[in-house]
Amino acid sequence: MQWHVWSAILLILIGCLGSLPAGAADGNPFSTTPTTHHGRKWRIGYLEGGPYSNYPLNLKALVDALADLGWVETVESIPLGSEADTSLLWRWISRNIKSDYLRFVSDAYWSSNWDGKKRRIQNRRAVIKRLTTKKDIDLMLAMGTWAGQDLATNRHHVPTIVISSSNPVGSKIIKSEENSGFDHVNARVDPTRYERQLRIFHDIVGFTRLGIVYENDTVEGKTYAAINDVQTVAGEKHFDILSCHAPFSKVTQEEAFQAVLQCHRQLAPKVDAFYITVHRGVDLQRMPDLLAPFYEYKIPTFSQSGSQEVQAGVLLSIARAGFKYIAEFHAQTIAKIFNGAKPRDLDQLFQDPPRIAINTRTARIIGYDPPVEILNMADEIY
Repeated sequence: MQWHVWSAILLILIGCLGSLPAGAADGNPFSTTPTTHHGRKWRIGYLEGGPYSNYPLNLKALVDALADLGWVETVESIPLGSEADTSLLWRWISRNIKSDYLRFVSDAYWSSNWDGKKRRIQNRRAVIKRLTTKKDIDLMLAMGTWAGQDLATNRHHVPTIVISSSNPVGSKIIKSEENSGFDHVNARVDPTRYERQLRIFHDIVGFTRLGIVYENDTVEGKTYAAINDVQTVAGEKHFDILSCHAPFSKVTQEEAFQAVLQCHRQLAPKVDAFYITVHRGVDLQRMPDLLAPFYEYKIPTFSQSGSQEVQAGVLLSIARAGFKYIAEFHAQTIAKIFNGAKPRDLDQLFQDPPRIAINTRTARIIGYDPPVEILNMADEIY
């Protein structure tokens, strides 16, 4: 297998030129200085589509970033608890985070547990009813695509920050990169993130047949997997896409896992690289099973979602530094809103600083000897 390095390095170096947070130098007039809401604490609520490994990490990083800005007192260690479950984490934050300015409301937490038939509808109604009748929440954290879609509506007007949505434009949460379409909504956008990932992966590996698994009968499934971006880069780099369709929603966690596992077993003998996309069936606790087919056939893998999957055995990804940079962006956005900014008027565009994460044990298993240049550039080596 031929491994290419220098073009990948060039891509990363060029990308670093654009890694400053959006709005860092645009003279935005809104302050991030901590302030109360007419003498009382700002009250924050939370909605998610269901448990997902990125969500607790994003929530923890956001609290840390708010502490860095002075909105809450610094906590040495915030317990994550379960890999994917944010309910215990939210309860801990609501009880233990001290602040003169913010309150994470303990009972303002909703998770639909990926039940799109009943629970999602019930939660959407319950949240909007509380926001419009009880009116005791000043800002909502919408974690993920489902939550963003459910709160990007004119049925309420409470400021809403959409976090960890794969493609908020493609999933119709917001109108465009520049304009959310709702005065009360702000969703972080990185429109070329997945294209950059795929170009770097291709420049390092030089594959001709890329495998991918996704749910093909929903907008969310195609959006999570960044299918349009995969097709765009495939056209540029002249590689074939070999796909396998596995349900994400309307199935149990075990069914989602088994579907992904079967797809991995089916595709591993047919591809020379694999792009592991956001999917509910990709279980961090069971990554050895999911990755076994790729180890057997010596297939390099790249994680779309980040370095926690590299730590679990995927070969490569973009290092996320515990979501530190994204959290700083969201914390600054929240701070500006509490200082009078309209969510719609604030920046939504933010690119992750492009840094590599690599698993050297996986490299040995599949017979890849990473060049010194790649190791020197890696922020996270597992």
